[in-house]
Amino acid sequence: MINLPNLLTLFRILVIPVLIGCLAGGGLWADIAFFLYVGACVTDYLDGALARRQGLTSDLGRMMDPIADKLLVGGLLLALAGTGGLRFWSLYAAILIMLREILISGLREYMASQNQTIPSTRLAKWKTGMQMVAIGFLILGQGVINSFHDIARYFGVIGAALLWLSVIPTLLTGTGYLKATVARMRV
Repeated sequence: MINLPNLLTLFRILVIPVLIGCLAGGGLWADIAFFLYVGACVTDYLDGALARRQGLTSDLGRMMDPIADKLLVGGLLLALAGTGGLRFWSLYAAILIMLREILISGLREYMASQNQTIPSTRLAKWKTGMQMVAIGFLILGQGVINSFHDIARYFGVIGAALLWLSVIPTLLTGTGYLKATVARMRV
């Protein structure tokens, strides 16, 4: 159970409070949060790639990886909302994302109680990637880098647009999972 892929997933979870604290500090701290966030996102790719390549896949890893993703995305969306980093109505995109994640977690819990699973789809992986890129831009929009480069002030705008764009696969996958669960309930 203790292997490098699982440790990377655990790192992603443990770094969340540090990221949120840095983001709340603003300025230079938000820039530090960005670099920590990039590191956390890299672990999201590495843990799965290493587990598959080295034959270290485990039930713990399969359970913890999506939890770590949801905690990372959800925690940072809440922190960005609290620091005013969700401009241009992107707070509503964040709310839709959070509602979908809570719904899917509930569906997965129900299916587990029925000894069934809801397998993740490729579109759901793309959705998470899009959300992570959007959050990266939103974090950059909070930092000191903004005061040094004219183009940097647009990071928040780019992040908001990408967050709204990520709502499309968020709703599509949420609807797909809901339909699949309802279909299995009838059987």
